[in-house]
Amino acid sequence: MSTSNLLRLILLAAIWGGSFLFMRIAAPVLGAAVLIEYRVLFAALFLGVIALLLKKSLDLRQNWKHYLILGLFNSALPFLMFGFAARTLSASLLAVLNATTPLWGTLIAALWTRQMVSAKVMLGLLMGACGVALLVGFDHIASQPGAGLAIAAVLFAAFNYGIASNYAKHAKSVEPFANAHGSMWASTLLVLPALPFFPAPGTPTIGIMAAVLALGIVCSGIAYLLYFRLIQDIGPASALTVTFLSPLFGILWGILFLGEHVGWYTFVGAAIVITGTALVTGFRPNFGFFKRQQGL
Repeated sequence: MSTSNLLRLILLAAIWGGSFLFMRIAAPVLGAAVLIEYRVLFAALFLGVIALLLKKSLDLRQNWKHYLILGLFNSALPFLMFGFAARTLSASLLAVLNATTPLWGTLIAALWTRQMVSAKVMLGLLMGACGVALLVGFDHIASQPGAGLAIAAVLFAAFNYGIASNYAKHAKSVEPFANAHGSMWASTLLVLPALPFFPAPGTPTIGIMAAVLALGIVCSGIAYLLYFRLIQDIGPASALTVTFLSPLFGILWGILFLGEHVGWYTFVGAAIVITGTALVTGFRPNFGFFKRQQGL
């Protein structure tokens, strides 16, 4: 892995870890529906400008159904669930629970193909469940009113990501940038009908809108560009490393900017979830880059 790609990977993990910070800031004021409509709209507009500059087409006539499906399961539903949960849960807890996404993806794949998982994968799934149980059992936020429903919403969001990843493997081939761009416009349309039923509970300040802009443009638009560049340069398996790094940044940003209290159970639970994810995905760290840097 080159130095530039390593830096992109760390930057992407920091950006996606920051998304939970921005949602935690904006969700109590805007509510889930308004917040997510802003997020996907700003992301779609940003990617639309990039598409014009790069002269990239969406081919809507051929791919509109694909974009709707991908937008529903990869953006609209999970983003709404995170927006709902962010009113109650800490950014740290949101980030760690999101790391269960590969676990759900593997479980869905096993059901999809009707194939038994290996003993190592089963151990990883059990470790993931134990890590979540540890987090929920010891975190004082989990005992607050509505926290149980919020935790279930985050896990359902991760479940939807698992559906989206499995769908993408079996769907027709569409350029990665078009997937990101088209799915953001589809998400904008899908979330729109929810706005009259879930209006914003408060009036946003300049700071809140700045968080929303960062969430849409940086955490969605720019992050997608970084992610697909990494997939192109180092492959999907190595790009998956971001799954293990983003919870650490989510915890760090929560401590630094929101003053969140993080106990031993947060780090232990995160370590168990991440280890389980590594077992499930078969991830093995590649230290070749660091050895080359040291002349080994």
